[in-house]
Amino acid sequence: MNEKITKTNSTISITVKFFANLRDYGPKKEKIEVPLGTQFKDLLRKYEIPKEIENFVILVNGRPKREENFPVKDGDTVAIFPMIAGG
Repeated sequence: MNEKITKTNSTISITVKFFANLRDYGPKKEKIEVPLGTQFKDLLRKYEIPKEIENFVILVNGRPKREENFPVKDGDTVAIFPMIAGG
């Protein structure tokens, strides 16, 4: 996952952060280059996050996202948190 990719007009740079038990699938924080048009669901595939783990909170640049099919943009910070149950 730490492949060096030269940025071109067809790639963008984003930062991905994983929290709590989701760090089993990705690093605490990683800056990566992805193809232009990459959607959040593509990141789920890249990091091999199983379909069974559907309960997580997505923040992009500090703002919540509800769907998995939104495109990421150059410079975005995507943070993925597990759902926290309380009682």
